[in-house]
Amino acid sequence: MSDRNIKGIRALVTGATSGIGKAIAQAIAQRGGNVLATARRSERLIELAASSDGRIQWEAGDQTDATFREHLIASLNTRLGGLDLLVLAAGVGGIGRFETSPKESLESMLAIDLVAPAELARNAIATLRVGNRPGIVFIGSILGYQGFPLHAEYCAAKFALRGLANSIRLELQEDSIDVMLVSPGPTQSEFWNRLLHGSRPHWSRGLPMEASQVAEAVLRGLVKGQREVIPGFSNRWFVRASILFPRLLDRFIQKVSQS
Repeated sequence: MSDRNIKGIRALVTGATSGIGKAIAQAIAQRGGNVLATARRSERLIELAASSDGRIQWEAGDQTDATFREHLIASLNTRLGGLDLLVLAAGVGGIGRFETSPKESLESMLAIDLVAPAELARNAIATLRVGNRPGIVFIGSILGYQGFPLHAEYCAAKFALRGLANSIRLELQEDSIDVMLVSPGPTQSEFWNRLLHGSRPHWSRGLPMEASQVAEAVLRGLVKGQREVIPGFSNRWFVRASILFPRLLDRFIQKVSQS
């Protein structure tokens, strides 16, 4: 199969006002693609579009709203002339012991990090089916492989998202729709500033990747048609350790989190 060409691609990108979503939208536009960027903050979307030489259009709204999701898909032909790539980057986190976390936080996190991207992907399949080398990109996390203290709800959502991506990949092969899972580690973004509850633990002070570095890894994976991208050497080893040495990694994480 030939490499995917980013130039001229028509992409819908969620979570496009910050972090990985914004970086991916910018990277696609810089390579000659056309983007419909969506998020809740219209002022940020206006700034993003203004910096793109007309390559980025925007639509503000809440992706957890079923009516808004349907509106997005219905408007794609008018806004972009179709859809070749769906990038599901919107997400949120929360920090705290599961036992004492607000009861509504699990439902909210699953709604944002799992249900909304799943349903938007479902809505988009028919439009993608007639696209050019179509694909879906789910932005997961290395915590979709390994449980982490104070992150139970976030891990639950990302584990489930990984299962969803791996399952629909098999279903969509007959439609020639690629499904790529991206599992980044700590990334420079507004993640810690917009938690549903709690605050960044004192021991979580690693060296995060730049969002632009993650975006470059995503685009390289798209060009090559990869099924999963784990940006960063240390993040790839973290995932390998979670598979090969789960007890050892558990002990290491517990030691770090109790320091």
